[in-house]
Amino acid sequence: MRSLYPEIQPGETGYLDVGDGHRVYYERCGTPGAKPAIFLHGGPGTGISPQHRRLFNPDRYDLILFDQRGCGKSTPHASVRCNTTWHLIEDIERLRAMFGFDKWLVLGGSWGSTLALAYAQTHPGRVSELVLRGVFLGDQASLDWFYRFGASEIFPHHWAAFSGAIPPEERNDLIAAYDRRLTALEGAAQLEVARAWSQWEAATVSLLPDPAREESAREADYARALARIETHYFVNRCWLRPDALLKDATRLADIPGIIVHGRYDICCSARNAWELHRRWPLSELHMIEDGGHVFSEPGITDRLIRATDRFAGIAEIPSPTN
Repeated sequence: MRSLYPEIQPGETGYLDVGDGHRVYYERCGTPGAKPAIFLHGGPGTGISPQHRRLFNPDRYDLILFDQRGCGKSTPHASVRCNTTWHLIEDIERLRAMFGFDKWLVLGGSWGSTLALAYAQTHPGRVSELVLRGVFLGDQASLDWFYRFGASEIFPHHWAAFSGAIPPEERNDLIAAYDRRLTALEGAAQLEVARAWSQWEAATVSLLPDPAREESAREADYARALARIETHYFVNRCWLRPDALLKDATRLADIPGIIVHGRYDICCSARNAWELHRRWPLSELHMIEDGGHVFSEPGITDRLIRATDRFAGIAEIPSPTN
């Protein structure tokens, strides 16, 4: 099984003024002049971490990572103003132009896969390869599964806490109910709602429980950004036409890609990965039989490293199943 590359520090960090009052934090890692790549984090509303740098061989990649608008070190924190899918796609293009890359590999997981697909379908000539993990299509079916009925049947005790934060008369649309509160409330009252939102996600993303992750989801800045930005995106259906990412998969016709998805991903149904694979001729699907949603699960990490290695021209190391 492949594991993450050794810890690495960025060679360059900074802030890019993208307009609308937003400044996005970025990191450049690896070897300048090597194969260009960009990493797109999940959420929307989480941010990058040092672990994400380690998905790429630093000798073979010139890697860009950035905190999306309102996330991580980007400012203003937790802001939803001028923060949409299309703003983020423009930000990705600004970063590409700033570093002078003609094309780059795009790796995105969870919401990052949604953004990667939307970016690739908008700018197919700028994407050399796609690596997607835990595919989220931003469609109504995916939102209903996780926030209305589906995941609720698998984690009923966590669902009781999540839905219980909202009065019974508003539970027919929990996304909208949470969004109203996160928009109207401030201070401790807002944070209480944000924590209820973030802890539902933290409790369901991996095959096995992770108490440390569930506790970290309570951290104030993390919970507030995740909850405010996710509900803002989801109440607006990510500003995507219905089923757009599947209908526009023909725009990926010339882009090779690898899809990695946990069989027991409760956040994002395996249906998403399968349906995308069926419509994308140059894609390769790896269903991880002992995986959930997070990239840190061993089988998922293994396949992601193999994917980035392959596209960097590194010889394949036989996997245990070969």
